[in-house]
Amino acid sequence: MPYEPGKIEPKWQAYWEAQKTFATQLDTTRPKFYVLDMFPYPSGDGLHVGHPKGYVATDVLARYKRMRGFNVLHPMGWDAFGLPAEQHAVRTGQHPRVTTARNVAYFKKQLQSLGLSYDWDREVDTTDPGYVRWTQWIFCKLFERGLAYEAEVPVNWCPALGTVLANEEVTDGKSEIGDHPVVRRPLRQWMLKITEYADRLLEDLDEVDWPENIKKMQRDWIGRSEGARVFFPLVDNPDASIEVFTTRPDTLFGATYMVLAPEHPLVERITTEAQQRAVQDYVDEAARKSERDRVADVQRKTGVFTGAFALNPVNQERVPIWIADYVLASYGTGAIMAVPAHDERDYAFAKAFDLPVIEVVSGGNISEAAFSASGININSGFLDGLKTPEAKTRMLTWLGENGSGEATITYKLRDWLFSRQRYWGEPFPVIHLEDGTTKLVPESELPIQLPELEDFKPSAEFEPPLARVKEWIETTDPATGQRARRDANTMPQWAGSCWYYLRYCDARNNDRAWSVEAEKYWMNVDLYVGGAEHAVLHLLYARFWHKVLYDLDLVSTKEPFQKLLNPGMIQGRSFRCFTDTAEEQFYSHADVRFEGKTPMLSSTGEELTTHWVKLDDVRFVDDKPFAPNQDVELEEIVEKMSKSRGNVVNPDDVIAEFGADSMRLYEMFMGPLARAAPWSTDGIPGVTRLLQRIYRLVFEDGVEDGPDLLRSSGAEPGSDVQRSLLAATIDKVSRDFESMDFNTAISALMVFVRDAEKEARLPKSAIETLLKLVAPLAPHLAEELWQALGHDQSIAYETWPEADATFLVQDQVELVVQVQGKLRARILVAPDADEASVRELALAEPNVHKQVGDRTPKRVIYVPGRLINIVL
Repeated sequence: MPYEPGKIEPKWQAYWEAQKTFATQLDTTRPKFYVLDMFPYPSGDGLHVGHPKGYVATDVLARYKRMRGFNVLHPMGWDAFGLPAEQHAVRTGQHPRVTTARNVAYFKKQLQSLGLSYDWDREVDTTDPGYVRWTQWIFCKLFERGLAYEAEVPVNWCPALGTVLANEEVTDGKSEIGDHPVVRRPLRQWMLKITEYADRLLEDLDEVDWPENIKKMQRDWIGRSEGARVFFPLVDNPDASIEVFTTRPDTLFGATYMVLAPEHPLVERITTEAQQRAVQDYVDEAARKSERDRVADVQRKTGVFTGAFALNPVNQERVPIWIADYVLASYGTGAIMAVPAHDERDYAFAKAFDLPVIEVVSGGNISEAAFSASGININSGFLDGLKTPEAKTRMLTWLGENGSGEATITYKLRDWLFSRQRYWGEPFPVIHLEDGTTKLVPESELPIQLPELEDFKPSAEFEPPLARVKEWIETTDPATGQRARRDANTMPQWAGSCWYYLRYCDARNNDRAWSVEAEKYWMNVDLYVGGAEHAVLHLLYARFWHKVLYDLDLVSTKEPFQKLLNPGMIQGRSFRCFTDTAEEQFYSHADVRFEGKTPMLSSTGEELTTHWVKLDDVRFVDDKPFAPNQDVELEEIVEKMSKSRGNVVNPDDVIAEFGADSMRLYEMFMGPLARAAPWSTDGIPGVTRLLQRIYRLVFEDGVEDGPDLLRSSGAEPGSDVQRSLLAATIDKVSRDFESMDFNTAISALMVFVRDAEKEARLPKSAIETLLKLVAPLAPHLAEELWQALGHDQSIAYETWPEADATFLVQDQVELVVQVQGKLRARILVAPDADEASVRELALAEPNVHKQVGDRTPKRVIYVPGRLINIVL
């Protein structure tokens, strides 16, 4: 009977859905395990084969934990608000709700086709009114606690998209979505006081089991700095001063100029008449750049002198005041004291504009570069001769005694800009009264739902789409009957994803966002799995909300996610060449040189454009890639899968050809889970053969349907060799599942299936044990064979097998013998065999001797218990 995943897999997917096999109930008598995937944004493109890697990994672990007796919560939902659906509405006129529902249905179908054991009864959708209600409720809690406020702040405004963009959404002055121009403009926005939680967000990172690089990224984003506030009086107005923050107060004697951010409120007041035109032009230019672009180039050399001067408080020297876009209004005070001898950016700026460079800390060569390390103070008056730590302390004391500053702590972290000028988002549950005050709507009115809209196009005058719906915007205060206006902005997409893990605990509760009992039982999340691209913003925002809820006694844990795993990316193969503006002639990489990122034809200097060739269109000649219609060799690049590169592989196609179990197995076998790996469909047949061999342990080859389709099993309980091999496999797979080393668990299963029937057929009990080991990885096949062996209940909740300890003691271990890194033999040796005896046995193997001959090995690499490699 042939192994036919196309028939087996839909059968068991339908069974799990009908039987609600993975529905989870609160059961305090059992240990819980909460394993969570970062829920996806349901784009119209659906999944590619890179997306399921994390989903399959958590599913393998969830199935394993169920068999270990844990009450497993493994839910899925949709982060469904967002700009792409709104942009589609602008282009087509189709309501985002329709687009979102269609995309969700496609995503769900794809996930179900992978056999993922989600509890779909707990499915959430951030756009659902029942979910929006509680997102707005949490905002009300933030507002009541004084953590939500409105302020006029400079923002990245994109006229084409009609909305504010985060710094991370802007590159080279253009939006990541649509590549539209972005300008900096002041707008009144909702802000959340995440800065009040900065210290706790830092300190509590020590309490979670996260990758250290992710913790570092969060620490760097928060950016806690100890230093000093210093006041520089203005020369023309000594009663006014410029406040700066510095982490190096010991270098104050070396401050030779000051720099203000172009948006600093003092710029307009202090600029002299002669400099007004140049300053204004520069301010306008800076407004067209995002903050990220402004600070990206450490050697940036643009700026303008304001014509004004300040006094250095320690020596009363006049220092010129400049503006430059490498200083940000959103960081520190928006002004810096520039010490070019001891700061790389200040040094480059000073050299560009011929400003003084005064060495005040010895140890470097400032004629060549800035020296930013610690040393001994020189040219520093009362600090001369002091080491850097002592000089800092002495200067802090002096500043305090002279009223020129004080010790302080500052943060790179800014309050969270929480408004978006979009339609497709959660409305704010507030009303603005005629007297200028703002109040929350009564909780009984939640959720505040979006009005119907036909025209989703933004206004070029900073007016959100909701502002045009007068009958919705204009309302009354329920308490007083006074006229009021709703807020025309909506919340960012981050809002719904900040707390969804809590809703999963009690997803169908209509009275509360979650019950006390459910939260105390399920929280915190034991394992959270998702891409490293969410290392800062999503994780930081979710942690912030969680801490606020903790302070309100609404949750019982300080942190939401105990353990974090970032799966390595599954990469695609991209192919490119280059073309002229007419796109008539293709050129290979060998014909091209680059000026920055711009490709130029080497022979003429003509500017070219990059042309990406879809994988399906590539011609392979002797394994070399060529353009489809021209004899031009393509450059192959292994990189992130993306539609624009034409390197996306659809999992639907893989499942149709090989089956979901094969795809699951292959993605787990590609290497360590956290490591990136390139996709190659050529690797799938290898794991498919493993599934076929397991299938043939139960079904005879060529036997027709009927009562005799089962093959006969060996005698119970099996030979000692089989029992030893089975015990070792159970032990190895169990340990690997606990550590999520699924690739080596699969290797152990391959060895077992290969060797288990070398001397006799496996008994039924051993086959059943094997199926339990396979079930988390290839659940459809395991269910089918489990049923064929006479069981009428799902294998999903069978008890995980325990290794028989009496058969774990090995008299011999198998070693791989390699010559020049290639497998040539396998030998059995004692577990404690020394290298000399192993080498003698290896060289005596006929196939090894054939390769080595009479030559003396240059080197022998021996890894006890695993391999010996002979290098000639």
